[in-house]
Amino acid sequence: MLTPLFIACLLGDLGIRFWLARRQIRHVQAHRDTVPAAFADHIALRSHQRAADYTVARCQLSLVERIIEAAILLALTLMGGLQQLDLALGRLIDTELWRQLALVGCVLALLGSVGMAFTAWRTFRLEARFGFNRMTPRLFISDALKMLAVTLVLGTPLLAAILWLMDSAGPAWAWWAWGVWVGFNLLTLWLYPSFIAPLFNRFTPLDDPDLSQRIHRLAQRCRFSLEGLFVMDGSRRSAHGNAYFTGFGRHRRIVFFDTLLARLGPDEVEAVLAHELGHFAHRHILRRIVISFVTAGLFLQLLAWISGQLWFYTDLGVIPQLGRPNDGLALVLFMLTLPVFTFWAAPIASLLSRRDEFQADRYAVRQCGAEPLVSALVKLYDDNAATLTPDPLHSAWYDSHPPAVVRIAHLRQHA
Repeated sequence: MLTPLFIACLLGDLGIRFWLARRQIRHVQAHRDTVPAAFADHIALRSHQRAADYTVARCQLSLVERIIEAAILLALTLMGGLQQLDLALGRLIDTELWRQLALVGCVLALLGSVGMAFTAWRTFRLEARFGFNRMTPRLFISDALKMLAVTLVLGTPLLAAILWLMDSAGPAWAWWAWGVWVGFNLLTLWLYPSFIAPLFNRFTPLDDPDLSQRIHRLAQRCRFSLEGLFVMDGSRRSAHGNAYFTGFGRHRRIVFFDTLLARLGPDEVEAVLAHELGHFAHRHILRRIVISFVTAGLFLQLLAWISGQLWFYTDLGVIPQLGRPNDGLALVLFMLTLPVFTFWAAPIASLLSRRDEFQADRYAVRQCGAEPLVSALVKLYDDNAATLTPDPLHSAWYDSHPPAVVRIAHLRQHA
């Protein structure tokens, strides 16, 4: 029963992606030679055409990547690849925990290698073609090795703990594993700003007294405790600009990409931060964390039940080994196949995210007015080559932010 459902969902996944991509490409190309009226005075036709070409190129590459991912998924499941890997590791490794760690590690290494190949192509071909890439091959390799080290140091103990709980904690193992997962994520959120992020970028205190004073006044008005303002050397890797918040409680900090500060004026930077503070004021961040934890708990409960069903393995092309734990096998199968079934929830997640963005925009308007945020967004759309004319259905399915024209109109409506 699971086999035809899995195939149907995978084909549906590919079909929907191709249909939406085709709509997106056609729609963007059809509007390539006309800048929307709301942006005509601020964005040149050449920039608009560049954004259209960039969007189309990214869309085409994502389709190729998804085809490769689907082929690997079928090779590992219904075509028996995971079965053969599990048997081979069983012959080579006697210690059960190490055997299962190796199984999960091999699959993650395969998927990571494919993902890294596409990341390299995206960085050195696509991003470079449109003038965004500033990454050198040496820096790219250095980042990859650092990320591998961080993953091994943090991920291996987590995976070992979950596999041990699956084998030793009895029927309630999913609850214990959920507690470990929540603790791990909270630890990672605490470690990231002070220990993980500095491995990849240099962070220096914001050296602009006027802007710093303006931001601190904004934080006080919004009752937002702030530990520090930092500038990140994002220009080492990309011409894209951004800003983000990180940390907990009184240890929260604001991080600016240097590329963002080079492009926006003080009032525009303040408006962008007011939008981000709107997410905190309306508890969007906290709600998303809680939802992610609840979802993880539900998925672990589902895994606890389904891993005890023989058809879960056999219908996905795997025969569990007799007399040996198959927890790693169950975990890998669940990890591989779950996205095929959850893909259909993407429009709901996108809808909720866009609702939050509108709410944060209204908060920013109350703090700073509409025009500084409008001006900042127009510059960011232009600098990041974000299309101003996405296909409505493609946008509704995928986009976490409202389309540019809709968002600007919404801001001015609430001015």
